[in-house]
Amino acid sequence: MKRDQNKPTASTRIERDTMGELAVPAEAYYGVQTARAIENFPISSLRMPRAIIKAMGMIKRAAATVNHSLGLLDKKLSEAVKQAAAEVVDGRLDVEFPVDVFQTGSGTSTNMNTNEVISNRATELLGGARGSKLVHPNDHVNLGQSSNDVIPTAIHIAASEMMQQQLLPALTRLHKALKGKAKEFDQVVKIGRTHLQDATPVRLGQEFGGYARQIELGIQRVKSAQEALSEIALGGTAVGTGLNCHPKFSTKVMAIISRETGCSFKEAKNHFEAQSAQDSLVEASGHLRTLAVSLMKIANDIRWLGSGPRCGLGEINLPETQPGSSIMPGKVNPVIAESVTMVCAQVIGNDVAVTVGGQAANFELIVMMPVMAYNLLQSIELLATVSNNFAAKCIEGIKANEERCKSLIEESLAMCTALAPEIGYEAAAKLAKEAYKSGKTVRQVAKEQKVLSDRRLSELLDPWRMTEPGGPVGSAGG
Repeated sequence: MKRDQNKPTASTRIERDTMGELAVPAEAYYGVQTARAIENFPISSLRMPRAIIKAMGMIKRAAATVNHSLGLLDKKLSEAVKQAAAEVVDGRLDVEFPVDVFQTGSGTSTNMNTNEVISNRATELLGGARGSKLVHPNDHVNLGQSSNDVIPTAIHIAASEMMQQQLLPALTRLHKALKGKAKEFDQVVKIGRTHLQDATPVRLGQEFGGYARQIELGIQRVKSAQEALSEIALGGTAVGTGLNCHPKFSTKVMAIISRETGCSFKEAKNHFEAQSAQDSLVEASGHLRTLAVSLMKIANDIRWLGSGPRCGLGEINLPETQPGSSIMPGKVNPVIAESVTMVCAQVIGNDVAVTVGGQAANFELIVMMPVMAYNLLQSIELLATVSNNFAAKCIEGIKANEERCKSLIEESLAMCTALAPEIGYEAAAKLAKEAYKSGKTVRQVAKEQKVLSDRRLSELLDPWRMTEPGGPVGSAGG
């Protein structure tokens, strides 16, 4: 026989909301609206990220401080709410946030989950019983707020703080590692490649310098993303009008949170834009996608440059991290770089989800906030952790295989490019084809055919000279 969910048991209590009564686990700090959300959204094992829960706690704590200072909330209630919210910020109540990511599109279930947890914990701190609403989730904890402005604000706070504390330091380390290798490898001349075919020589340091610059630009893009996230929706309440909110509330709350996070937040210039759309999240995700594309290029180049060890390019030696095969003894694979490429694929996919979410902006409200939050924050976390790991377990330990680099240069047919300004494009191409057909080097064929003096050939076919601007002017190929 099915138990009546509206009757208390030893392990439940009955709470009421505007839809009626419902049994809630007796020991839970969450309340009836959270219980309804648990029933309504049994969709996945995914929950709102810890960073969102922390940001929600920060908003509620700062709101209690500001509402008291504005004469809207009794000091005793304010202090209890602040203490309970601090426990949310610190992660001591994480188990009380069981609502699925795939929930109401505004994130109302998560906002009410937060309000109820803080309400019941604050009530308990004041000597009341859980569920008694001595501290009310709406009237006190949610005072001056709406889910429609709190949830986007929490996402902006969480994303910007994660970028500041996790992603930017990780990218800084990776940039330093790549820049260091660019300097270390600056004297190593190797063959360049375009279209996966031999091209004129480059220095290995120049290649790594290009990678370092990509990450440097990635850092700039993350900072641009933070700027896009700096305008917040708090203060707009339900639809952007600011109904039921003190006009100074948002500015004062954001001043507190800016100090706490070390990130800059300010009230939106236009609350209708801030709540009816989330172009800022789409922009931030786009910057992360670009960073993922940069990392994908770098990681794939590293894999190719380290391929071998005998039958590949083998121009660099990667740190050996683990056995590479369950059947081939002694095989070692570029697994760290491979993990980077998989993260990049995930981030690019996440960006699609965020972009689709951004299109779900109907009139005064966008209704895919939770899934946008989940994917954006996952991208930040993944990019941060994989960048740190890439630097520590791969880039910092790379060694140049100088002998291999030298031998491949001399074999390259692209060496004939340096001769074109003096003997002409057609003659240089003919020389290259003869070298290929005969199995000889460009240098050998040029000497045999006496196209130039030996001294001039040595000058023009100096690989180092080809890695710098200058020299005879002529067709540079393509």
